[in-house]
Amino acid sequence: MVSSSFWPEFEIGALRLFPSRFHVGAYADVFRKIPILRSFFNSLLVSGSVTAGALVFGSMVGYALARLRFKGREAIFMLILFTMMLPLQITLIPMYILMVRFGWVNTYWALIVPFLINGFSILLFRQYFKTIPQELIDAARMDGCSELRILFRIFWPISRPALITVGLLTFMNTWNEVLWPLIIIRERVWMTMPQLVTIFAVGGQAEGMLGVKLAAATLLALPIVVAYVFFQRYFIESMASSGLKG
Repeated sequence: MVSSSFWPEFEIGALRLFPSRFHVGAYADVFRKIPILRSFFNSLLVSGSVTAGALVFGSMVGYALARLRFKGREAIFMLILFTMMLPLQITLIPMYILMVRFGWVNTYWALIVPFLINGFSILLFRQYFKTIPQELIDAARMDGCSELRILFRIFWPISRPALITVGLLTFMNTWNEVLWPLIIIRERVWMTMPQLVTIFAVGGQAEGMLGVKLAAATLLALPIVVAYVFFQRYFIESMASSGLKG
C-alpha cells in the first residue's frame, strides 16, 4: 500500500516492489480534493478525548473492583464483562435516538461522550491492579491518603504498561471507527479521518484512481503505526503481566 501510493497511476498494476520513479501526485490530489487536515484534527481530538476518558474512568472503576470491598462487586464485574459481548450494532439505534434528543448530531459530543468508558479498559486495569501488593495500599491509607490519591499518585506511576496498553488500544479503536461517525455526522467539517477517507474512496470523488485511494489509506494508517512502534514494548509487557495472553 505504502509503496504503491508513490507509483504513477499506470504502473500500480505491475508486479514490482518499487516503482521506476517515485511520484507524489497521489498525495497532492488527496490534499486538493478533500479537507484531510481538518479531518485529521477531528480524529485526533475525538480519539485523544476518548482515550483520556478511558484511562481516567476505566482506572477508577478497575481500582474499585480490584481493591475496594463492597456488596455486589462481583455482580457489577460480571455485568461489565457482559457489555463486552454486545456488538456495537445492537446499541446503534438507541444511541442514535439519544444523540438526536440531546441535540448532539453533527457535534463532537456524539463522537466522544458515549465511548468515554469501556469494559476492556476496566478489565485490564482490574487485572493489573490486583498484582500490586496490598501492603503498599495499607501503608498509603495509614499515611492518610484517600482512595483517589492512592490511585493517581501511587498506582498510576507504577502501572505504566497498563496505561499505555489501554491508551494505545482505545486510541486505535476510536481512530479506526467508521460506522458510528457515518451515522451521526453529516457535515464534512465534523467528519473524522476514517469517515472522510471511506466516503472519498467509495463515493466516486477519487475518480477511480487507485493511487489516490492508497495515498489516503496510508495517511489514515500512519498515526496508528507510529504510535504502536513507539509503545509496543509496554503493550507486550502489559499483556504478559495482566494474564490476558494470546
